[in-house]
Amino acid sequence: MDITRKTPSARVRLPNGAEVLGLLAAFIGVMYLFLNVWALPIQLALFVSWFLVIGLGIRLGLGYESIQKGLLNGIHNGMEAVLVLITVGALIGTWIAGGIVPSIIYYGLSVMSPSIFLFAAFIICALTSLATGTSFGTAGTAGIAMMGIGHSFGIPMPLVAGAVISGAYVGDKLSPLSDTTVMTASLCRVDLIDHIKSMLYVSAPSALIASLLFLGVGYFYVDGAADTSRADAAMVALAEQFNIGWYLLLPTVAVIALLAMRKPSIPVISFGAVLGIVCAVLFQDMAALDAVNTAYFGNAMSSEVDFLNTLLNRGGIESMFGVIALVLFALGLGGLMDKIGVLTVICNGFLSWASNAGRLTLSTLLGGFFGNFFGGAAYVSLITASTITEKNYDKQGIDRRVLSRNAEAGGTVTTPMVPWSDGGVFMATTLGVGTLSYLPFLWFHFLVLIISLIYGYANIAIWRAGGHGSVPADESEQSLAPAKSAS
Repeated sequence: MDITRKTPSARVRLPNGAEVLGLLAAFIGVMYLFLNVWALPIQLALFVSWFLVIGLGIRLGLGYESIQKGLLNGIHNGMEAVLVLITVGALIGTWIAGGIVPSIIYYGLSVMSPSIFLFAAFIICALTSLATGTSFGTAGTAGIAMMGIGHSFGIPMPLVAGAVISGAYVGDKLSPLSDTTVMTASLCRVDLIDHIKSMLYVSAPSALIASLLFLGVGYFYVDGAADTSRADAAMVALAEQFNIGWYLLLPTVAVIALLAMRKPSIPVISFGAVLGIVCAVLFQDMAALDAVNTAYFGNAMSSEVDFLNTLLNRGGIESMFGVIALVLFALGLGGLMDKIGVLTVICNGFLSWASNAGRLTLSTLLGGFFGNFFGGAAYVSLITASTITEKNYDKQGIDRRVLSRNAEAGGTVTTPMVPWSDGGVFMATTLGVGTLSYLPFLWFHFLVLIISLIYGYANIAIWRAGGHGSVPADESEQSLAPAKSAS
């Protein structure tokens, strides 16, 4: 029998509760084995998970052609994310070579003083992650420097780690260069800039309050006469390797301004990469061909400061291939789960309980946390946070910008809170502080979750979609009127 073509009498059904639980248990098992036991790439774990979903789809009566169409539809919906990641890789490589990122770090370090160290560490890591779009890269480079400087000041290491990780995740959550930011916007089918603007309602007050907390606590722990020689050494090394100048911050201003003006992300980021090449040629005395080459292979340099070598030897389109593969596998998995009806079943379960904006927000945050808890990675949590609740937002007429904001809060922000997640393992290993030790000091993360819940239950910044369900930003002007409770 040819199961790729179904006869009219063939029955295709939705999975029952036991089948959904079995699939989720198998998925969690695969993720745990691949990531924590065998230490294999998450890309392979997601690829193997495809076959779990395909197997259930066949059991439910779907043919291979129908299943493949669901997979391809999922990937097709996220192709913009792939193109953005390619341009982001080029941007990072050229911005480092052009002295743009080094200038940001230099001026950040220049504000360092013992009495405001924790505040400065938070701000420096936030600026670095906003400029590069990576929390891992920020923590593994500028974060390590902050840990060393904080140690010389006599500040408890868990507290320093809290400031570093909190700052690092500001950019991971908000930067248009962040792969998780791009992926969330893509999964939720929200314009990237609209997604970032929506997150600002929660992230801006969270970052402000967190920075004030770190500033206040710093005065109780830091000796005002402490040594700042490590920060001085990093600044000297940057000045030796690059021509530092305020004018090198202008490309950052230009790109952010264009994105804020709702210009398309891909050409704007590509334009930013070209500006990086121009800066490398004009201000860093780099040959034109070498400058262009950094767009693909990234920057290469050598200094006497190890953390600068790690921070500034990165970028390029080539560096994004692994992330691109991961995004494709994740999007394909989401498409498969939607096609066979798993997401519909879970969504219906949430719908009976999440009857108002507050509960809907809580269900999205829990979906993201469970993705990190059971799946062990931010990419998995973004899938669980967005896909299992998105239809409930549409049914309640709540704009998908609220969905994307909550998905990022529940997915990205909770990643370093789970000791066995990729974020938790990386932060603990890189910074030398256990997850449970730095957990109480992740003030930005806790504030994001708390403020998100307050907004949900108080109907603050809960917008109605333009008509029934979600309407993409490029197809219809969306209303910003607050949604009333659906209870």
